[in-house]
Amino acid sequence: MRRPEVPSPDQGPRLRALVLEDEFPTRNYLVELIEATQLAEVVGAVASVEEARAVLNAPEGAAVDVVFVDVQLAGDPGGQSGLDLVRSMAGSPGAPMFVLTTAFGEHALEAFNLGVVDYILKPFNEERVAQSLRRLLERRPMAVAAPLATRVVARRKKSLVFLEPAEIWAFEAAERMTFVHSRHGKFDIDLSLAAIEASFGRTFTRAHRNWLVNVAHVRELERDSGETTLFVGVGIGDESQGIRVPVSRDRAQALREMLLANATGLRHT
Repeated sequence: MRRPEVPSPDQGPRLRALVLEDEFPTRNYLVELIEATQLAEVVGAVASVEEARAVLNAPEGAAVDVVFVDVQLAGDPGGQSGLDLVRSMAGSPGAPMFVLTTAFGEHALEAFNLGVVDYILKPFNEERVAQSLRRLLERRPMAVAAPLATRVVARRKKSLVFLEPAEIWAFEAAERMTFVHSRHGKFDIDLSLAAIEASFGRTFTRAHRNWLVNVAHVRELERDSGETTLFVGVGIGDESQGIRVPVSRDRAQALREMLLANATGLRHT
């Protein structure tokens, strides 16, 4: 399959996408397809209309360019459908563009009457998703530059939690999920580590293929029997005030040098 091209400079920055899909495997797969095109970054992936509204109504929600909306949300606690979200926002000033994703074609007429930009039938494939994103890039007002993400949206049971990057210790990928660790606790998010890196750049450093750490919160680097670990948190060695993060062998030396580069007190040999 031909890999979609990276946006050219005249296309501007990548699109910022929100995914609304109640089935986790489908939601995760669509996020992967969107990111694989390199035409957009996924800034949120949620399972209900209420969660989607929370993201869009947050201060950084205005930066969302497009919402991929599943029409039928069997798991929505409020009994709302994806079309309910589109109906309430379509045509409003500052509203994002919408792409409907569904297994049925019966809603196409209403969708386009509402101004929906595209209508993707399941099952998805990368080329169809890329085609839709290229169409969206053409329609996005070029004068509007999408700012970098300023906060992280995580889940706490049925609630959404908004975290500042400065208070986050690390991100972890485990068991096909992604978790954020902070002084407030451990929460799950729907973005991959690659998407987080794209959103926050050098704020977080890859210590392991399954870990991104906030270097500002690294308190201890330990080497034992050839294995390297970091203690990341607000204390030193206090497991209730931080977490231990493994460092892969191929990253250990570079990470140590980076930590020492802006520190003093150790004699370099």
